[in-house]
Amino acid sequence: MSSSSSSAPQRPSGKRIVRIRKPGRESETPQTTGSAVPAALAADALGYSLLLAARALAAVHAGRSLNEALARLAGEPAAARAAAQDVAYGVLRGYGRGEFILGRLMAHPLSHAETQALLLAALYRLETRPDAAPMVVDQAVAAAGELTGRALQGVVNGVLRNFLRRREELLAEVQRDDVAHCQHPSWWLARLRRAYPQDWPRIVAAGNSPPPMTLRVNARRIAVGDYLGQLQAAGIAAATVGSAGLRLAAPLPVDRLPGFAEGWVSVQDAGAQRAAELLDPAPGMRILDACAAPGGKTAHLLERADADVLALDVNAARTRRIEDNLRRLGLTATVRAADCLAVDTWWDGRPFDAILADMPCSASGVARRHPDIKTLRRESDIRKLVHTQAAMLDALWPLLKPGGRLLYATCSVFVEENAGQIDAFLARRTEARRVGEEQWLPDDGHDGFYYALLQKA
Repeated sequence: MSSSSSSAPQRPSGKRIVRIRKPGRESETPQTTGSAVPAALAADALGYSLLLAARALAAVHAGRSLNEALARLAGEPAAARAAAQDVAYGVLRGYGRGEFILGRLMAHPLSHAETQALLLAALYRLETRPDAAPMVVDQAVAAAGELTGRALQGVVNGVLRNFLRRREELLAEVQRDDVAHCQHPSWWLARLRRAYPQDWPRIVAAGNSPPPMTLRVNARRIAVGDYLGQLQAAGIAAATVGSAGLRLAAPLPVDRLPGFAEGWVSVQDAGAQRAAELLDPAPGMRILDACAAPGGKTAHLLERADADVLALDVNAARTRRIEDNLRRLGLTATVRAADCLAVDTWWDGRPFDAILADMPCSASGVARRHPDIKTLRRESDIRKLVHTQAAMLDALWPLLKPGGRLLYATCSVFVEENAGQIDAFLARRTEARRVGEEQWLPDDGHDGFYYALLQKA
């Protein structure tokens, strides 16, 4: 990215110049693209990507999901959007670290949320790109000018330069603070230490690192070995994992994957692929996927067997994603927007041979993939989620045939949502027995998942 000076901004010939809404003012006339853009920053300037990242981060701290916040950048230039996304993910994975450092550099947080978020974004860039420190400071100051005029430019400049002067001292202090060093909320760390006294450090380390990119090969279209050959021919390094997976040596855009548009493969974590393997569908089986969006597990069931699958999701917009994924893969299921708890509104009275109950959960096992969870999740949420999971189990169990199997699944590592939940269910339902159980802890190869396979006597 090129830089642009905050003192004498240039508008390079042929570059797209953007404008942005400033506090208390209506935005200037937008470009024909409808994008809101800064007047002093070219779209390829580092300051512009920092500004976009700051807006996304401020939205997350205000309660929006990161996906929602980034979706609002859809009209921005691809390079700026990608750079902003990288910074936003990095800041949120490093939960508490930037805030701790700013707490040592400032008497109190700025009341202007986007400028406070800009400081977090700039600190992340200074830590990850120390060789570009002068440009990062300059561009952060320029971005601050677009947010508040000159009001906070001096503050941003002073804070960032103070960090550079005190870098070693501050980073040493980070190591002595539990939250800043482990980059997880204190209540989260307490739960991990109780449940996994030996393994909690590696769970934390995995949660702070970028996730691997794993593919699931569509067995109806191509064999795993044949697709591995296609990757090798395209110069893409990968290794087999599980029965249908290939883990890439490095992530890449899906449009670079051979046959992706033709439905040869999907992106799905190796831990998530375990669901269809455990439920083990057979041809002709009647299967319910009770919380199906975005459709990865539904599709995997159908790739393994020609089953009769009903895929539900309470969100109608998300059911369209299920349909889109099935269409690309050349698969067919009955897809409905319905609340699985409201059984009378969607069930036809015919029992199911198998049920996949992929529960709403804390998502504590996929925090690196959805780092905003560290910011948005509250300890009080766990009790509410456990209550919802229990209600769903009790609602779905009667829909299962005698001898049928229900797979309870979460992407959580918290015991209350996993083994504790199943223990309580088995105490309520004497006709249920646990025939399989797996707790996957996140590591370099996969995310964190829990599975309990239950059978009705």
